Amino acid sequence: MTANFLIGLREGLEATLVVVLLMAYLVKTGRRSLLPRLWAGVGIAVAVSIAFGALLTFGPQGLTFAAQEAIGGGLSIVAVALVTWMVFWMARTARSLGGELKSQVDKMADGAAWGLVVVAALAVGREGLETALFLWAAAQAAGESSQPLLGALLGLAVAAGLGYLLHRGVLKVNLSRFFTWTGVGLIVIAGGVLAYGIHDLQEAGILPGLHTLAFDVSAAIPPSSWYGTLLKGTLNLSPATTWLEAGAWLLYVIPVLYFYIRANGSAPAKSPGNAAAENAAASQTASQAANAA
Repeated sequence: MTANFLIGLREGLEATLVVVLLMAYLVKTGRRSLLPRLWAGVGIAVAVSIAFGALLTFGPQGLTFAAQEAIGGGLSIVAVALVTWMVFWMARTARSLGGELKSQVDKMADGAAWGLVVVAALAVGREGLETALFLWAAAQAAGESSQPLLGALLGLAVAAGLGYLLHRGVLKVNLSRFFTWTGVGLIVIAGGVLAYGIHDLQEAGILPGLHTLAFDVSAAIPPSSWYGTLLKGTLNLSPATTWLEAGAWLLYVIPVLYFYIRANGSAPAKSPGNAAAENAAASQTASQAANAA
């Protein structure tokens, strides 16, 4: 549940900031009449993301066990690739995200009525589809239950609340630090999802070594115990881990964390003029738009 809360919070806040920036810019530039187009695009993105999540959940039913495991393992690896790309992309482009969105709005606002709908749908839909896939993969790794979904919904609700407070100018959050540390957490969670995906492919007979264990701590950490459930839900730790799973986790988490921390540590200093999508600028833009409203 904790891992899915973090995923929902992180991804939800990214999508919320996109909406906040678009709303603020439309209001600030006297284009309030275009807000319904913005919300139409957001609605489409949310509907497509929910449909995608439902397809992932119910689509494989009726297939053979091997086919289900193969699909689950493959999609888990795809989810890890997407979330890895996402955290590095956010670290690299956060400073220019606001300017890019404003440029797209300027191009579409005076054109066809569906132009701004497309901008909002694509901007939010990208986050929604990534979130749906990674949440599904993390839920599969943690085991079938309602808790992963509840954790994700709580994270999304908190993200929506933070976005509203940012829009009203009530709250200022150090978004750069927030995204940096949640990125670290997501990389660790992604390592567990990757190991789970490898295990699925082993059970499907695609990869070898299903019964060659690196360690088995099931006696010390029973999967049914509260601490076993906690470790499974947060780190996707499997008490019985094969050598291939352990190797995949180590070869993913250690180098990705190294390059991610290095990329964030070497980021250039932020100037007030180019930090539109960052902490203070996002809050300031939203606050100005609220005052203009």
